[in-house]
Amino acid sequence: MTILPFLNVTQSCLGKRWSLKTADERMTLCLAQQFDLPEIIARLLSSRGVTPETAEDFLNPTLKKLMPDPSHLIDMDKGIARVAAAIKARETIAIFGDYDVDGATSSAVLKKYFEAIGATVLVHIPDRIKEGYGPNVPAFENLKQQGAKVIITVDCGTNAFEPIAAGKEMGVDVIVLDHHVAEPKLPDAYAVINPNRLDETSDLKHLAAVGLSFLFITGLNRYARQQGWFKTEMAEPKLIELLDMVALGTVCDVVSLTGLNRAYVAQGLKIMQRRQNLGLTTLSDTAGVNERLSAYHAGFVLGPRINAGGRVGKADLGIQLLSSQDPSQTLKISKQLEALNKERQDIEAFVLQEALEQTEGQDTQVAIAANSNWHPGVIGIVAGRLKEQYSKPACVISMENGIGKGSGRSVPGIDLGSLIHNAKQQGLLEAGGGHAMAGGFTVLEPNLIAFKNYMNDAITKKMAEISYTPSLTIDAALTPRAASMDLLSHLEKLAPFGAGNPSPKFAFANVRIAFAKIVGSNHVKCTIQGEDGAKLEAIAFRCVDQDLGQTLLSTKKNLLHIAGSLKADTWMGRVTIKLYIDDVAEVS
Repeated sequence: MTILPFLNVTQSCLGKRWSLKTADERMTLCLAQQFDLPEIIARLLSSRGVTPETAEDFLNPTLKKLMPDPSHLIDMDKGIARVAAAIKARETIAIFGDYDVDGATSSAVLKKYFEAIGATVLVHIPDRIKEGYGPNVPAFENLKQQGAKVIITVDCGTNAFEPIAAGKEMGVDVIVLDHHVAEPKLPDAYAVINPNRLDETSDLKHLAAVGLSFLFITGLNRYARQQGWFKTEMAEPKLIELLDMVALGTVCDVVSLTGLNRAYVAQGLKIMQRRQNLGLTTLSDTAGVNERLSAYHAGFVLGPRINAGGRVGKADLGIQLLSSQDPSQTLKISKQLEALNKERQDIEAFVLQEALEQTEGQDTQVAIAANSNWHPGVIGIVAGRLKEQYSKPACVISMENGIGKGSGRSVPGIDLGSLIHNAKQQGLLEAGGGHAMAGGFTVLEPNLIAFKNYMNDAITKKMAEISYTPSLTIDAALTPRAASMDLLSHLEKLAPFGAGNPSPKFAFANVRIAFAKIVGSNHVKCTIQGEDGAKLEAIAFRCVDQDLGQTLLSTKKNLLHIAGSLKADTWMGRVTIKLYIDDVAEVS
């Protein structure tokens, strides 16, 4: 049966077909009655697959209910026992993290816990430019020289065969805490704790590395309690106080906010409100956040600033900020990250413009751009922008001395991480890996054309199999008058929003633009007006040079269908509701 496009939108300003998300009407009624919810909220729950049996855990996710036994993961108990032995023997433990937010938060969670129980800890975050992603032999040698007996790799290590083998030869026990997709062969580490290793039966495959790290210290804390450490030697650390960093890393790694991840973020945001982590509090103040912190602030305000250190600055600024108790140091680092984030934005804009010029008109199912003057710290962001622009997978490659560092972003139905693994196995890549929606790789210049051809052929075939059409899924239709603060308060019951539980998308049909102007460098601020005269403030980001922005600016007399998400907007102590526009279509 052919499903008609919602509001008859077959091709919006972004080239998308609009569809209405279906919901079981009987389930909607049942949820509304059983949990005393407005019909629209019950419908949103139903369309997300929530049932009366699962609604309580969705609406009130708790770690007490959703936290699993850490021991169910392969090698977890083995890794915990080795770290416990190291702590007991006062051996130095080293943490080797990644340079993104997930790596920084994972490293900070481990560091703060280890310090709380009296362990001697070293931390190494690799420089993105000089060292690249993941463990390397020189870094391991340096940690060994500093006295490390155990090295824990976090958010990396699953495919680091050579460095881990070298570590073993040095007499260091390497424990891998990672969530990236594994190959059939695993490195010769003391323990490889990864819910995505092929022989793992755990259902925690959606965890970010920081969530896995928290699970690890939960198991270690239980072991320490069983051994009587907290009765005779030290006070028991309060693990709950680390959940703010778990929430931050989970949101920023764009993993599904369902199940345990949903509990991590929901509870972690509560801890974030308490402003107990000096680094996060200072960064928030420096960024000018003057409202209650949400998953939005974690993903789009705090996260990008921490990421900026690893992208264009000093890689370990994030871990320093998150683990510091020195007000002057956290203020200094926060200001550095603020400046680096601005620099990152400028570099990103330059690379994006050149990448768009290179890919415009490419008649392929994947957008691939490569250049020698692009900063590798922004290629992942630019790949995401290309994916949004063209509604197809995209890869961006920074070439230097014949070696390309690449990053890719994908669309639903195309497993980019698996494609990268296959390309590596065929000898087209020197290294690579990732998730379904994102991946990174290293390609030699002589193999670049062959890699492009492989990706285009593989993705073209897969696109045909899944009959992919760029689309925007609408949760429900609203009028500007119905977009009230009361509705927004009910919508908050569905939060936290993110991957796997996106902020609801509403369509406003047959509205006009009462006012529109360009704000910032590339945004459009406007007021939409319904047929009854009711108005709603709105904004569309990064769109002035696109059809979407031009439509908002030039069609004040025409009727439009506008789709987007509703958010609270705080200014000068006044809270209003604002529509964040995702797409626009002219009424046919």
